[in-house]
Amino acid sequence: MTTPTSIRPDQLPASIRGFLAAHVARDADSALRAFTPTAVVVDDGATYRGRDEIRDFLARAGAEFTYTATLVATERTDDGHWVATNRLEGNFPGGVVDLRYRFAMDGDLIAELVISP
Repeated sequence: MTTPTSIRPDQLPASIRGFLAAHVARDADSALRAFTPTAVVVDDGATYRGRDEIRDFLARAGAEFTYTATLVATERTDDGHWVATNRLEGNFPGGVVDLRYRFAMDGDLIAELVISP
């Protein structure tokens, strides 16, 4: 098993940085550009496959709440796996949560994203 290594946010792959910025800005189309055509996203017990399902997920994710997201940690697990942790604070149940975004890459694009507390 590989031990994750803490890194600076600017050491994340460009597509992950682009996704995170677009996701916080709630720009689903820009966020979608970071994914492979056959990518998979898992969030809150639901799985979204392919760009059409992922676009729909991104367009509605958190839309019913007002919140801020702050990148609080970044890690490199190995050459193809990265983790970014965002702290969300807002008017959702609980008010504050740290969400881990676990990325698996295929070349320069995101092949899989698992979001969990």
